[in-house]
Amino acid sequence: MLEKLVEGKIMIPKPVYDEIDRPTIPHLKRRVDLLLERGSAEIVYLSVDSEEYALYRELTTFSGNNKVIGRGEAASISLAKTYDGILGSNNLKDVAYYVQKFSLEHKTTGDLLVEAYERGLITEAEGNAIWQAMLNKRRQIGAQSFTEYLEKG
Repeated sequence: MLEKLVEGKIMIPKPVYDEIDRPTIPHLKRRVDLLLERGSAEIVYLSVDSEEYALYRELTTFSGNNKVIGRGEAASISLAKTYDGILGSNNLKDVAYYVQKFSLEHKTTGDLLVEAYERGLITEAEGNAIWQAMLNKRRQIGAQSFTEYLEKG
């Protein structure tokens, strides 16, 4: 989950970075590390005495009737809400409730690919190749091809 662009940088919550540091998804970590090396992204730590940390704790701790979600999703939602950012997530099951509750702007991989396609940054064929690679990694992304996703649009 990637967050708001601040001064041209993507904010990546530390819990999200920790989640992608797994042997099963080294390709994803390599891509994020490249963004970090280029200065296009920054890892963000949640300060214990901050507004975003208070919300993070609320989203990750059972209390009352709150919907408890994972640390990466919670950190991303907390930062997006606090800094009026854009939440990037395909995990609709965990984030949809809070996207609605906090009126967050939310983008999925499909949204980002459509945006890249419409700006001429990728072709439909390139979008289909990216889409197929995600399907090959068993990602749930809402269509069997980028072309199908565009047609649903």
